[in-house]
Parts: sequence; structure tokens; C-alpha cells
Amino acid sequence: MQHRTVEELMTRDVVRARPDTPFKELVRLLAENDVTAVPVVDDRDRPVGVVSEADLLRKSADQADPSGRVLVPNLEAWERARAEGSRAEELMSAPAVCARPEWNVVEAARLMETQHVKRLPVVDETDRLLGIVSRGDLLRIFLRRDDAIRDEITQDVLWRTMELAPSEVTVEVREGRVALAGSVEFRSLIPVIEQLCRGVDGVVSVTEHIAYRTDDARRPPTGT
Repeated sequence: MQHRTVEELMTRDVVRARPDTPFKELVRLLAENDVTAVPVVDDRDRPVGVVSEADLLRKSADQADPSGRVLVPNLEAWERARAEGSRAEELMSAPAVCARPEWNVVEAARLMETQHVKRLPVVDETDRLLGIVSRGDLLRIFLRRDDAIRDEITQDVLWRTMELAPSEVTVEVREGRVALAGSVEFRSLIPVIEQLCRGVDGVVSVTEHIAYRTDDARRPPTGT
């Protein structure tokens, strides 16, 4: 069992900006390439930050409403400095939060979650830009066919990892929802099987109706 890697999911043809790219050029890059953010790279093609639609919209939010009906927001000093910026290096979110191509989906998703970002520039061992991976890219694993998920669970999880015969546990997959049924020798195997199945790319949920012949979860009574 192996998770799909960032390298398999990332976009390789990446639209880039330079630190001195002006505001209007950044807006044009986003609009013409139908993207919501671009990495900002130095002269060695190493990401130094990311400029997103949110970064650019901060400038509009900082403008006074001609009608006077909407108050100018009370921005923090760093927010105001970025709102008043005119080049990528002044507007970008920095430093760039990056991923490595060999990472799996779980690693990339966890970094996005903890850093509160929607995409990650992907860099090599010298920090040069290789691609970019977005939340939408990571979600593509849930487009896997049901039969591919079933085959991976049957062959990699149940047979190779757990060493169970196909007759012991059956697998049904519908729209990524996995249903397990059958019987195993030890009760302690059931949560292990369930957890391994949840780790298969494309699995939405797992339900199990697996019986056991030996309750090895019970501890023998202690002597008095």
C-alpha cells in the first residue's frame, strides 16, 4: 500500500512572478492563466513567497468608499504595509510554505492545514521550483475508481499486509465507501484492518461487519 505522491498530483507548468513584478502585472497573470495565486521566485528559481488573490484584494479593502457608507478597515501595521505595496515582494505572503515531490497526500494536506494555506510550491533538494500542488489536486485521489480501491484493499491490505485469505474478509466499495464483512481469528485484528483501509487513497469511509473467533482483547484474571 502506497499513498500517491505530490509529484504525481502537482501542476508542473507553473506561472511565476518575480519580486519586482508590479501589481497590475500580477493581476494580469492571475486572470490570463485562470489561477488564484502565483509563487514569487528569486533569480535561482527558488520560491520566496506566494501572491494570492487575497493579497491583492487587500489593496481594494484599504481604499475609502467614495460614498462614505463603508468605513476603511482598521488594519494592522503589517497589513497596511502590504496593502500599500506595489510590487510582488511587498504584497506576497512570505516565506513560501513548500512541499517536496516525494511527500504523500497526507503529509501535504497536514502542512496545508497547519499553515492555513491553499497551495504549496513544490521544490527539489536545492529549493528550486518544480511545480505547485493545491487542495484541489489533493482531492483528486477521491476520483479513484471503486474497483481500483477494492483491488488495493484486497491485495495490499488484506493479503500482503494482514496475510488473510480472500474468503476470510470480503470487500465492497461504492463511491469510495468501503464495506468489510467476514470473519477473522482474533478480535484485535479488526481495528487494524479498519485503520489500514482508511489509509488507502480514495477511501471516503469504512464500515465493518467482521466476526472473530478468539477474543484476545480480554485480559486473563490476575491472581489474588
